[in-house]
Amino acid sequence: MWNKKGTLLILTGLLALGLLTSCDNAKQVQDTGGQGGNPNQENANQEENGHSGHEGGHEAASNNYKAAVTSNEPVSAGTETELSIQITDSNGAPVQEFDVNHEKLLHLIIVNRDLSFFHHIHPDYMENGKFTVKTTFPAGGEYKWFADFVPKGAEGTTRSEWLRIEGEEGEASAVQPDTSLIQQVNGKEIELSLSNTLSNEEVVLSYHIRDAQTKQGISDLEPYLGAVGHVVILSADAQQYIHVHPLEEQSTGPKAEFAATFPHSGIYKIWGQFQHQGEVMTVPFVVEIQ
Repeated sequence: MWNKKGTLLILTGLLALGLLTSCDNAKQVQDTGGQGGNPNQENANQEENGHSGHEGGHEAASNNYKAAVTSNEPVSAGTETELSIQITDSNGAPVQEFDVNHEKLLHLIIVNRDLSFFHHIHPDYMENGKFTVKTTFPAGGEYKWFADFVPKGAEGTTRSEWLRIEGEEGEASAVQPDTSLIQQVNGKEIELSLSNTLSNEEVVLSYHIRDAQTKQGISDLEPYLGAVGHVVILSADAQQYIHVHPLEEQSTGPKAEFAATFPHSGIYKIWGQFQHQGEVMTVPFVVEIQ
C-alpha cells in the first residue's frame, strides 16, 4: 500500500507465466500454492495470471523477476501523479534490457476493486530497469496494477499488487454478468459471442464490430499495438488475469477472434480494445463461466 513517503510496493509473490500450446493462443497460470504442479504452468502466490503467446511450444517457468512501484508523494484521487515501476531480477539487480512486446516494453493495466475502472497505459523506459508514467486515479480506494514485460531473452512476465489511493471512495457495485453481449461505443456496435462458457476448455471470443447506425460491418479497423485488437480478462476478484491477443493479428474486421481458457468457473470481466479512425475504443463485458 502507498504511504506518504512513497514506500516501494513490492510484490509478495512472484507471478509468472506459462505458455500453453500455440493453438490455445493464451497462457494460464494456476495457483499451486508452492513449487511443483503442472510443468506448463507457473506458480503464483495470490494471483493467477496469463498472457497470450504466438511462439508455439512450451515456455519454461520464469520466477526470476520482481516489480515495485514508487511515488515521490502521496497518491491522491483526481491528481495527476507520476509513478515509477522498477523491474529487478531475483538478486535484486535492475533488469537492464527488455524485448518489445506488441510495440511496447511495458504494458501497465490498472483496475479498481469493483472493476468499473480500467486503464491500459505504457510507461516510458528510463534506464536501469526503471519506467515512469503519469496517470490519474478517479476516486480513492483500492486499485490493482498488472505489469506485463519481457526481459531481453527471457519469457513474458506479469507482476501485480494492490495499492490504496487517498481520497473519497466511490460507491462500489457487484460485478454481475451482462444480460446482453452487445454494446455501443464511439458510434460502433460491438457484439461478443463465446464458443462455449466452460472452464478449462478453449473458448473462442468472437467480436463483431458494426456501424451503430447502418449496422454495416466495419472492415477497416486499424492496428492497435500491432494487432487488430487486444483482450484483457479478470476474474471478479481480480485474482485471475489473462491477456489475450487475436488469432489473426492482421485482420481488419468486421470480426476479430481471440482464444482463451478460463481456469475456474465464476464471473469474469472482459475488456476488448480496438482502434478505428485513430480512436481506441475499450469495450467491457461481464460473463459467467461454468
